[in-house]
Amino acid sequence: MAGKPDLGARIAESIRRERERAGLSLSALAARAGIAKSTLSQLEAGAGNPSVETLWAIGVALDLPFSAFVDPPRPRVRLVRAGEGPVTRAERADYAAALLASCPPGARRDVYRITAGPGEAKRSQPHQPGTVEHVILSAGRARVGPASAPVELAAGDYLAFPGDSPHLFEALEPGTAAVIVMEHP
Repeated sequence: MAGKPDLGARIAESIRRERERAGLSLSALAARAGIAKSTLSQLEAGAGNPSVETLWAIGVALDLPFSAFVDPPRPRVRLVRAGEGPVTRAERADYAAALLASCPPGARRDVYRITAGPGEAKRSQPHQPGTVEHVILSAGRARVGPASAPVELAAGDYLAFPGDSPHLFEALEPGTAAVIVMEHP
């Protein structure tokens, strides 16, 4: 899609940046990760299509989480529709991983399962400064997010927004359900 950075380019830039930050040559990182130097070189050039296993191996070698390679820069309000998000696939298994949100160092998270029906919106006052709410709508439809600009979500959609300002959750269909993760500083 126009205007969106290519996942391969994001991975290439991230691997190169993190390898250089660690002060490692291509050969040294390849050896640590147990992959061929030519494979690593292709990935850094944006020419490769890394598997989940390859990215995990590089992450372990650099002491970084998998998300460091695929997570795009985060705006304060972030929407990921069903079927969107950076996806990587396993080499042999029928397995795909779509990163929705990575955990910053030292963060604390609470996870909630929500069930709601149409009617009055659940309005919430601001939580402690720096709180971020992550919502994955699992069934139904809802308007969710900052009280000044909620977003309509359908089943499978993901939304992240600042929880330290007034916000709401309004079910638009019976049987609406969601998972909410509250990330506290």
